[in-house]
Amino acid sequence: MVVRKRRKDTRFRATRTCGWGGKHRHRGSGNRGGVGKAGTGKRAAHKKIAILKYEGKDYYGKHGFNSIKIKRSQTKLEAINIEDLEKNLEKFAKKEGSVYVIDLNEFGYEKLLGSGKVKNKLKIICNACSEKAKEKIEAMGGEVVVPNRNVSSESS
Repeated sequence: MVVRKRRKDTRFRATRTCGWGGKHRHRGSGNRGGVGKAGTGKRAAHKKIAILKYEGKDYYGKHGFNSIKIKRSQTKLEAINIEDLEKNLEKFAKKEGSVYVIDLNEFGYEKLLGSGKVKNKLKIICNACSEKAKEKIEAMGGEVVVPNRNVSSESS
């Protein structure tokens, strides 16, 4: 036969602290050790295991450095591949005769990369261009204009 156990709260009725010791011991989150990731500092070894499990070993400590002189946005060129230009040709190009003219600087791109196939005759104006991209465009009868170096199909 199952023995029914009395509820604990009924046994604590009319007692001052309901089994929690001193007057203020059961109040607030400080009694529980804080909320969330509180107490994960030097002496919180009991919480470190849980933090390492869910956050990984990179949660603690400092990692790397941030250079004051050079920011990544200044060193990385925004680049686009030939295949992306070909897919969105009507968005990027203005047609002059049989040649599509694309100024990459207008769209925020600085460098042209050579991945993909050239299907149309293109004249591309950009700040930088890979050799592979230049070869592919010139093979189709187009040209690449780099203003500061003036690299085009006529000069080579």
